[in-house]
Amino acid sequence: MKVAYLVNQYPRTSHSFIRREIRALEALGVEVLRFSVRPAGEEPASDEDLAEQALTRVVLRAGLLGHLGASAARLARQPLAFARALRLAVALGWRSDRGLLRHLVYLAEACVLARWLERAGAQHLHAHFGTNPAALAALCGELGAPRFSFTVHGPEEFDKPQFIGLREKVRRAAFVVAVSSFGKSQLFRWVRHADWPKVQVVRCGVGDELLRAPLTPVPQAPRLACVARLSEQKGHLLLLEAAGHLAREGIPFELVLAGDGPLRAPIEALVARLGLGAQVRLAGWMSGEEVRQLILSSRALVLPSFAEGLPVVVMEALALGRPVITSAVAGIPELVETGVTGWLVPAGSVEGLVRALREAVAAAPGRLEEMGRAGAALVAAHHDAGREAGRLKALFEAAVAGQAAGQAAA
Repeated sequence: MKVAYLVNQYPRTSHSFIRREIRALEALGVEVLRFSVRPAGEEPASDEDLAEQALTRVVLRAGLLGHLGASAARLARQPLAFARALRLAVALGWRSDRGLLRHLVYLAEACVLARWLERAGAQHLHAHFGTNPAALAALCGELGAPRFSFTVHGPEEFDKPQFIGLREKVRRAAFVVAVSSFGKSQLFRWVRHADWPKVQVVRCGVGDELLRAPLTPVPQAPRLACVARLSEQKGHLLLLEAAGHLAREGIPFELVLAGDGPLRAPIEALVARLGLGAQVRLAGWMSGEEVRQLILSSRALVLPSFAEGLPVVVMEALALGRPVITSAVAGIPELVETGVTGWLVPAGSVEGLVRALREAVAAAPGRLEEMGRAGAALVAAHHDAGREAGRLKALFEAAVAGQAAGQAAA
């Protein structure tokens, strides 16, 4: 079976879960073609990303003439299909915050991608994220390309479902993947009841390098790690306020912020204003191995986000045997339970965050290791990349068989 994957920008450091999913599918005998709408926009962070980059074809690199040529050829060869795709582009663009013109560009991109899919013999198209990759996939479907599906991660898709035409995309898809039960429930809010059976939960997975890694002792040092892009959504400023409370109480701790982003300057300013220069370290961007070592050298991972899907770093920390302090939002409570695998904090609550940080710093290493073991067992049971890829493969096979049956009946 030959399946095409479509992502807006691939491969990126933050898309390690997509790479793991693709590799797990290939281990099961699925031939996966990689397509990216735009260049990744960053240098490969690892040899694995470098290898993925070499395997990925970028739609925008077809250039203006390539897009115009593919569109003209599709219009001449399949005018009815082109008209259906144009109608869909207008319908999606009319209510979109990105506008009609952008969706006409998507149509041209879809013409390029549809040509590539046909020439490669792709039997199914799967997009990650319900935003513009899913729009391109739906337009490809109207142009006569193979049936499509897409994975919804959140929170963006759930922040503006009407603007991105989520209901219409699900209606046209063979199936839709949610990465958590919470994500499934949010899709149920916005799609037709008749389309509920299309919504399937396939969780993002972690690989054997984490699932099979021996658990290591929790350090005595009161170090906590926050691994996240420096943006408003991740709650760094709230975390620093909580850290300021600990400092004023005279509680010794170290907080390492791994990541970079647009909030770096405000974070640095708040660290200075709160006098946390001795306790808080901004480590900047880290490689996957460096993040792993940081988590292992810490007592707990902290992620006080205001909105999420189901953060991969939470799965990775639990797989490594470290409890997690995080917000009770989206799919996170499906992994983190207070007193069992970490601490769930009401989103936006400085007081709740202070209590959790205080407990994590004061807890005996043996208690943290017990929580870490519970978290590792939960991740192994529900987030094994190989097992989840098997579920996805079965969905692809059913979609391809359904398309073949429909073509035979026609």
